[in-house]
Amino acid sequence: MLLRREGERSGLNRIYRLYREEGLAVRKRRARRKAVGSRTPILVDARPNARWSLDFVHDQLSCGRRFRILNIVDDVTRECLGAIPDLSISGRRVARELSRIVERRGKPGVIVSDHGTELTSNAILAWCAERDIHWHYIQPGKPMQNAFVESFNGRMRDELLNETLFQGLDHARAAIEEWVDDFNTERPHSAIGYQTPAAFAEHLTTASNRSAARFDGSAQRLPAHTPPHGVTTQRTLVPTG
Repeated sequence: MLLRREGERSGLNRIYRLYREEGLAVRKRRARRKAVGSRTPILVDARPNARWSLDFVHDQLSCGRRFRILNIVDDVTRECLGAIPDLSISGRRVARELSRIVERRGKPGVIVSDHGTELTSNAILAWCAERDIHWHYIQPGKPMQNAFVESFNGRMRDELLNETLFQGLDHARAAIEEWVDDFNTERPHSAIGYQTPAAFAEHLTTASNRSAARFDGSAQRLPAHTPPHGVTTQRTLVPTG
């Protein structure tokens, strides 16, 4: 027993000596680069596209294979702008889906998300820089700062995902698209005066256009004056965490 231990110790010393002579070293794991972005509470205008929220929700098919859904929500109007299911969704895929929504709807004032790998990737950082879009990252461990999309995820989980056995990815896409259409156009929400998200978005857009037209018309007739103390000329702001 003693001889065996001495042999093992001698072998380890020999390996250590060769290790040092060759200049080898255990590769240290670098700390993950943190994404840039604001983490302070923000206020947004009461208008569509003022703020979008992103998050993922997971489920599985009847065969047991897991898939994920990228949900994109307008925090002011409560509309679901996109619910994209797939087996894998990379940062580049997220950027492509956001580009499609921007082309259809316009550029958001700010986008909010957690620190998921896909949402802090170089593809997302480059996408924001190219389009001059501000990305707001919530504080780690505080999902309540992304409450709008978290609430939407909970509804989707309770009303659709937990109640449906998806036979395949095509079945999941069709069912999710139908549910989202009902959510946006048929279902009233108490938080927005028991209107549907689509109707509320149309109402806000119309009101914003009327205010802009009224402001432009008065600006042509009257010179600008400094408002009295305590009077603000800013549009209505909505606190969103």
